Order: sequence, then C-alpha cells, then structure tokens
Amino acid sequence: MSESLIFDVKRYAINDGPGIRVVVFFKGCNLHCAWCHNPESISGKVEKMYAPAKCIRCGTCVDACPESAIKLTDEGIIADPYRCVLCAKCTEVCPTKAIEMSGKVMSVAEIMDIIEKERVFFDHSGGGVTFSGGEPLVHSKMLIEILDECGKRGIHRAVDTAGNVNTGIILEVAKRTDLFLYDLKMMDSVLHQEWTQTGNEKILHNLRTIAETGADIIIRIPLIGGVNDTDENIENTAKFIAGLAGDSKEVHLLPYHGIAQNKYIKLGKPGDFEKLREPDTDSKASAVAKFAEYGIKASIGS
Repeated sequence: MSESLIFDVKRYAINDGPGIRVVVFFKGCNLHCAWCHNPESISGKVEKMYAPAKCIRCGTCVDACPESAIKLTDEGIIADPYRCVLCAKCTEVCPTKAIEMSGKVMSVAEIMDIIEKERVFFDHSGGGVTFSGGEPLVHSKMLIEILDECGKRGIHRAVDTAGNVNTGIILEVAKRTDLFLYDLKMMDSVLHQEWTQTGNEKILHNLRTIAETGADIIIRIPLIGGVNDTDENIENTAKFIAGLAGDSKEVHLLPYHGIAQNKYIKLGKPGDFEKLREPDTDSKASAVAKFAEYGIKASIGS
C-alpha cells in the first residue's frame, strides 16, 4: 500500500461535510494562496515549527541535538538549516512543546485504523471521512487507494480540493468520491495568478467537468476583503456556478481571518498580511444576496 506525508488528522470535525467526520490533511499543495490558514500544508516536506512564546530557554533541545544545529540566544533558539537533519530529537525533549515537527509519513493501513475507530460516530451522525490538505489530489495514488478502501467498508467519502490537477486524475477520484468540497478562489485568472501563483483555467475546467458527471459538489469560497469580495468577482462567480451542469450547487462563503499568522511565525516565514482583511458585514450580506439572484443558496461559514 502507498504512503504519503500527513500533517494532521482531525477527529470530531463538523464543518467538512455531513455529520461527524475524520479529516485527513495531506501535506503539499500546488497553490500558494496568500491567505492560506494552513501554511504548514504548502510544502511537501517535513518542516520544523518553533513557537518563541512557548520557549522557556532551558537549553534541553541544544543538548539533545546530535548535529549541534541549535543555538540558544536571548531571543530563543536558532536552528542552522544546513546542519539540521529534521531528526526530531529536539521535539522529543522540549518540555513546553515549543518545537514541533509538521509532517509524518503514514500508510493507507495506518489511516484506515484511525478511521475505523471513529465508525460509531459516523453511524450515528451520517458522517464519514474527508480528505483535505494541502491538496489531496497531489497525492492521487494514495488518495485513490484509500478512497477505494473506504468504499469497500461503506464509509462516506468527501474530498476537499482546489482542482488544480490533470483532468484525468480528478475524474478517477470522482468515481470514488461521494462529495466534493471544491475550493473556488476568484474568476479573473490574472488576479488568481497574483494571489495564488497559479492561473485558474485548469481549476474552472475541472469544476465544469466533474459537474457534468453528476458529482455531488459543495463550492467553498474563501472571502477576503479587498481581494475577492468585490461586486465584479461575486457577480462573475455566481454566473459561472449557475451555468454548471446538474442541480444548483450549494455555496459556502468562508470569511478570511488572521488567526493563522502565528503559524507563519512558527515556520519562520512571516507572511505579508497588510493587503488582507476580514470582509465586512455588508460585503458578506451582498455576496449572499447576489448568489440568491442566480438561484444559488449561499451561507456564511466559520
């Protein structure tokens, strides 16, 4: 069976599909959204995260490092990226968990063991498992294997994707998926390139394609003030979604918030958040109303 890098497994999730769910977060993404609330999901490699506010300057990690890659300073610890081999010895001895590793290689069997332990909650709530990230379709070989295994066991399967993959991959995943949570950022490809480092032609094409297969799709739109909450973008998005094949699609609007900024600090990658803001009440209400004009039910998520 295949293995992939996983950075988190969340139990008792209620916002990623119907019922109570397990959410499996694959590490690695082929978009680089400026507002990403899981920056540890972007790199496809194991990363070290350090929280200076948690560090008590005890020096235990310095003593434990076999590569002498850590120094203790007045500002906290500093790791030499050229000497650090990501062995995780420092994380094992840190008494306050100021140092963590993001990313663990897991197999299909290991993930299925976790999922099986939550089956009682699925049965009582109509839940299941959701595969998220990062971008789970980047790990298509393992994803397809685990979707097949869940299908054999009668477990509801949802896939949270931005659809930025070859169409053949998403069609194979669609054969094995009960629900897509499809992330749609913005309609203008030039702006999409500016904010995510990738154009959106493939994303829009794949959404049209899976809609034509009759797939069950909920469209999720991160709503960022001054970026994609403009009247023009909301109007164009509503027109596009209204034109998709099949039944009218449900839309979840997910307002941007800045609570992930601490994660960027932990990764040593402070982001540029000056151009990002939470959408105001009026823009959220206006977006919901605009979708309603096109016969689309839109709701504000958390």
